Amino acid sequence: MLHGSPSPGVAGSELTRLLACFAGSPPAQARPAFAERLGHWLKWTDAASLSAALNNSPTAPARSRAAAPLAEAADFERVRATLEAAIAAGPREGASGAIDFAPYRRHCIDQQQAMEAAIGALRQRLRDALSRRSSALARLAAIDAVMDQTLAARERGLLGMVLLRLQSHFAQLQRAASGDTAWVAAFRDDMDRVLRAELAHRLLPAQGLLDALNTPPPT
Repeated sequence: MLHGSPSPGVAGSELTRLLACFAGSPPAQARPAFAERLGHWLKWTDAASLSAALNNSPTAPARSRAAAPLAEAADFERVRATLEAAIAAGPREGASGAIDFAPYRRHCIDQQQAMEAAIGALRQRLRDALSRRSSALARLAAIDAVMDQTLAARERGLLGMVLLRLQSHFAQLQRAASGDTAWVAAFRDDMDRVLRAELAHRLLPAQGLLDALNTPPPT
């Protein structure tokens, strides 16, 4: 039912492309550079915290022959697989009829809360692993912690649009159905696709931390 747009979307991610399709938005125009947008988002207290993290020189951990971060990679995959399975399982309760959006609303909220909790904990574990690896990676972990705290409220607000767009999409499909209920299965496919795209979006910072752990130190 939902066809992806060839344009890069609002921010170039699969999630923003899908949400733009729901809204019938035209291809996104050129946007300011990330650093410029970040400057508008940060309060002076946030900028001070970020500056402190950038300038901090963490104590170097004791030298050891650190093993490849297999445990961290396995942890990442476990969290992703668990969240993907919960999305695929669908709503825990059935709808009272084709026009009942309530089970889908609860399912979406449940998945978003589960993603926020599980990925937040995963990100902290990865930061802890980085802090044990080297002083440079410890600084990266500190910067990520500041960025996580600084942008959390803004991201939560933006991701809150997912549910609103899904509800609007549900109503649009219902109006166009003319009594045919086949649209319900199409909507569930679209909802799953959007939630998987949101999961991929939320995992990006954790993936970056994991990549840093997998990067060999300079010789």
